[in-house]
Amino acid sequence: MQKKIQEIEKRFDLLESQLKDPDVSGDYSKIQKLVKEHGNIKEKVETVRAIRKLEEKITDTNSMIPSSNEEELTILIQEELQTLKLKKSKLNKRLSELMLPKDINDNKNVILEIRAGTGGDEAGLFASNLFRMYNRYAQRKGWQTEVINANETGVGGIKEIVFQINGEDAYRNLKHESGIHRVQRVPLTESSGRIHTSASTIAVLPEAQEVDIEIKTEDIQIDIFHASGHGGQNVQKVATAVRITHKPSGIVSICQDERSQYKNKTKALGVLRSRVLAAEAQKHHDEISKNRKSQVGTGDRSGRVRTYNFPQNRVTDHRISLTMHNLTEVLDGDIQEFIDKLLELEQTRKTQE
Repeated sequence: MQKKIQEIEKRFDLLESQLKDPDVSGDYSKIQKLVKEHGNIKEKVETVRAIRKLEEKITDTNSMIPSSNEEELTILIQEELQTLKLKKSKLNKRLSELMLPKDINDNKNVILEIRAGTGGDEAGLFASNLFRMYNRYAQRKGWQTEVINANETGVGGIKEIVFQINGEDAYRNLKHESGIHRVQRVPLTESSGRIHTSASTIAVLPEAQEVDIEIKTEDIQIDIFHASGHGGQNVQKVATAVRITHKPSGIVSICQDERSQYKNKTKALGVLRSRVLAAEAQKHHDEISKNRKSQVGTGDRSGRVRTYNFPQNRVTDHRISLTMHNLTEVLDGDIQEFIDKLLELEQTRKTQE
């Protein structure tokens, strides 16, 4: 690992030099790539250099232990040594984590899509619960959310909603939320008290920038139409809603949340870019391996990932066999424990590769 660390440090110093170079500063695309790479290895280099400083302190502190019998001073120095060694141990552990293969999308913003699945109106209401849950989680993290497109039902539910979450390590925290989320509860319309099971599908996509993927103008078809509200009725006199179709893949993105056609087009193009990038990544993934060890679950949207059981106030994540009896708090955005355990499993699998 020492050789790899030396290569990373060398690359880091070169990147710092390039970022200060006036000839490079005029090339926006190149600067973006350099800044991104610099950010990806910065913590590794800082951790390595912090460990070296601690090692120097430990050596210096060891040399201070008196040869004579000065008991009080010896105790103080040994306590200081113990503190320094503990700090070094923590930094070594962190460095080991940083040196594991990293998902290049971890620090990206997220496009999160929720779609009601089986279960009729109840599935739509549950989709609405999930939308609120992720909104509340984002608020707890200090992240920003923005709705891109929503298709609501007449009973307060959601058929489909696409929204963006902007924040530090948003994709890293939310990437394992993809899949089928199932709910078990008694619907308000159920007079016999029978428990119904319904589901919603979550898709979490890393936000794709122009430097990540190029969408050619000739490869897209843009349609403009009137934004619609409940029941499909038009809610604006001026056509501002935008539908963009990527002709090579057939992927479609719609945005009608803004009153400005330009803003809707910008948002729709952003979602389209993320969907095309995700589709290409999935295709590449399938070609390499059907079962990547570093991925929690299969990554297939058809996989059931979590069940929310209302009668028993229970939430179970089936991938990590973790059950919590705090359903109300979970639906209020308290999902960090699930996320942490899933990330731990991801790290464990990476170390076994």
